[in-house]
Amino acid sequence: MSAQHSPAVQYARNLIRCPSVTPVEGGALDYLEKLLGGAGFKVDRVTFTDSDTPNVENLFASIGSGSPHFVFAGHTDVVPPGDEADWSHAPFAGDIVGGTLFGRGAVDMKGGVACFAAAALDFLEANGPEFGGKISLLITGDEEGPAVNGTVKLLQWAEEQGHRFDACIVGEPTNPNELGDAIKVGRRGSLSGTVVVTGVQGHAAYPENANNPIPGLMRLMSALDDVVFDGGNDRFQPSNLEIVAFDVGNPAFNVIPAKAEARFNIRFNDSWSLDTLKAKIEGILSDAASDDLEWSVAFRRDSSESFLTRDETLIKALSNAVEATTGRVPALTTGGGTSDARFVKNYCPVVEFGLVGQTMHKVDECVALADVDGLTAIYRKFLDDYFQEAKGG
Repeated sequence: MSAQHSPAVQYARNLIRCPSVTPVEGGALDYLEKLLGGAGFKVDRVTFTDSDTPNVENLFASIGSGSPHFVFAGHTDVVPPGDEADWSHAPFAGDIVGGTLFGRGAVDMKGGVACFAAAALDFLEANGPEFGGKISLLITGDEEGPAVNGTVKLLQWAEEQGHRFDACIVGEPTNPNELGDAIKVGRRGSLSGTVVVTGVQGHAAYPENANNPIPGLMRLMSALDDVVFDGGNDRFQPSNLEIVAFDVGNPAFNVIPAKAEARFNIRFNDSWSLDTLKAKIEGILSDAASDDLEWSVAFRRDSSESFLTRDETLIKALSNAVEATTGRVPALTTGGGTSDARFVKNYCPVVEFGLVGQTMHKVDECVALADVDGLTAIYRKFLDDYFQEAKGG
């Protein structure tokens, strides 16, 4: 261990040096297995498979016994770095310059995983393995990818092994500007779909012998784009639909294509369920289509419902830890995209809290060493307060 850096910083640096671009494990789970196993955690490595998706390695580590059972959840897979020549510091070097740690995954979310581990290990050193409960780390290698062979299946596996979770923190980078800004207590749902209109291919000079699918698709997507789904509420911002692609796959100027398709994504609040929203979309498209238009809509299977966590013990313990460590009172928010919390919420109350997310997925992704140590201190105090509360104060 470097005498110059805290355990959390060193853990983060070592994880960054593992090139674990989804779905490649890259040595990151090997490192965590050795680190946590050496401290007495029971560590399981579980690989899941599915059709049309890559195999993914995952890790589940647990220590202690009884209740409450608290779980940290996160991922060690990262998005590709892009052109490495654009980086000031090599994306998998883990360079530290001027109090800043550089590298892919520094904030999303190897830094958060390192803070989990450091806080848990320090808590165990102070309290021993019989601290009156159980702590687990649930780490996937599939969060940045299809999210098919990762957290959703690891949770199912853990339940089959007899684990029952009482609360969870997902360590995504939730803070927009400074550590302590925000705790995510819920998320809007996400629904993606593809609209396809089929026509008849032909020569552009002889449209009477063809059936151009593009005008029909434009009409359908315009109808979707015009919809105001709701005005939001005191829990969530308004639902919104974005058209994200419009494709015909036609490189020629003199050919009417046979098919045109468009893709969309909706982020929706708790005014809707997946079923009611799908019915709404199908109704809009049906109303906009002419009788002779051949069209279809298909929804992706990675859709997720909105959720809102109301567990006061979890939220209060984390909020108090944030305020005690940073002096800031965190906002309780539901904004932003989706995360693996959408799977965890089916098993136990879950919130999200991690590092400042300004550089996630960017060239020269980086994190301040002070924030790594600060987040570790927050998690460490949270563990003290959460398990103390479970003992009755």
